[in-house]
Amino acid sequence: KCKISCVVSNLFFFPLLPVFFHLHPVVFSMAEQNHSPRKELQHRTRAESPGKKSWHSQAYALGAISNFMSTFLTFPIYKVVFRQQIHAMVVSEAVRQLWHEGPQYFYRGIYPPLLSKTLQGTLLFGTYDSLLCSLSPIGPHSLGHRWTAGLMSGVVEAVALSPFERVQNVLQDGRKQARFPSTFSILKEFNSYGLWGRLSLGYYRGFWPVLLRNSLGSALYFSFKDPIQDGLAEQGLPHWVPALVSGSVNGTITCLVLYPLIVLVANMQSHIGWQRMPSLWASAQDVWDTRGRKVFLIYRGGSLVILRSSVTWGLTTAIHDFLQRRYHSRKELKD
Repeated sequence: KCKISCVVSNLFFFPLLPVFFHLHPVVFSMAEQNHSPRKELQHRTRAESPGKKSWHSQAYALGAISNFMSTFLTFPIYKVVFRQQIHAMVVSEAVRQLWHEGPQYFYRGIYPPLLSKTLQGTLLFGTYDSLLCSLSPIGPHSLGHRWTAGLMSGVVEAVALSPFERVQNVLQDGRKQARFPSTFSILKEFNSYGLWGRLSLGYYRGFWPVLLRNSLGSALYFSFKDPIQDGLAEQGLPHWVPALVSGSVNGTITCLVLYPLIVLVANMQSHIGWQRMPSLWASAQDVWDTRGRKVFLIYRGGSLVILRSSVTWGLTTAIHDFLQRRYHSRKELKD
C-alpha cells in the first residue's frame, strides 16, 4: 500500500514541482509583505469605508457570477468524472455510457449544480470577505486570518449546499434514472421519511465528509490564492494571467489532497432509500474494497478531476478578479 501511495503521489505531484519551486520565493515573500498594487487597492478601499456594507454585498455578487459562468462551462467534464467515481471505469467507458444514453440525458442534472455552485460562490466569496473584514478590518491580512476565514466560509457552504449536492449525485447516477426520473421524484422520496430520516438519510446523507472536504478546501484556496497571484503580478504579466494560474494551481493541489473524500461523498450520496444505507465507516470500507484495496484505483478518474478542478478554479478566480477590477475602476471614477 505504501509503495502504491508513493507512486501515485509522485505521478501527480512531480509535474507540479517546477511550478512550485519557481513560485516558492515569490509566494512566501508576498505572504509576509502584502505590498502588491492589488492588495493596496483592497486595503485602501476598506480603510476609506470600513463600515460600509456595499463592499460585502459586492463580494457576494461577484462570487455568484464567477461561479455560475465557470460551472456552466465545465459541466460536461464533471458528468464524465462522476460516472468514473461511481462505476470505477476508464474515461472512454464513461464517455461511451453517456453517448449510449443519448444527448437528451447528457445535461441531466445540470440545474442542481448550476444553482448550488452559484450559491456556493455567493456564500464562499461573500462570507470569506465578511469574516476577513471582521478579523482584520483594514489589513494586511495574515495567513492565520485567511485560513480562519476560509475554514469558516467552507463550513457555512457545507451546511447550506449539501442538500443540492445530494440531489445532484442521485440524478447523475444512471442506475437511478428509471426510479427517479426528475428532481421532484427525489424530493418526494426524501419528504416521505420522518424528520430525522429527511436529514440523515435524505438531504444530509454524507454530510461529515462534505463538511471536512469543503472547510479544508476553502481554507487552502484562500490561504494561498492571494500570495501566488500577487507574486506572479510582480513579474509584469497581463493582469488576468496571475489570477488564472493562481486559481488553477490552487484547484489542482486542493483536489489532489482531498480526492479520496470526493470519491467517498459521491458514493455515499448516490445511495437512496431506507434499506441498505451503510454508515460512514461502512461506505469508506466499501469504496476501498470495490477499488481492489489499491490507492491507485481510488484515484481512477483523478486526471479528469484534476483537469476540471484546475479549469474551474482558474476560470472562477480569473472572472472574479476581472469583475473586482471593474468594480474598483467604476468606484474610483465615481469618487
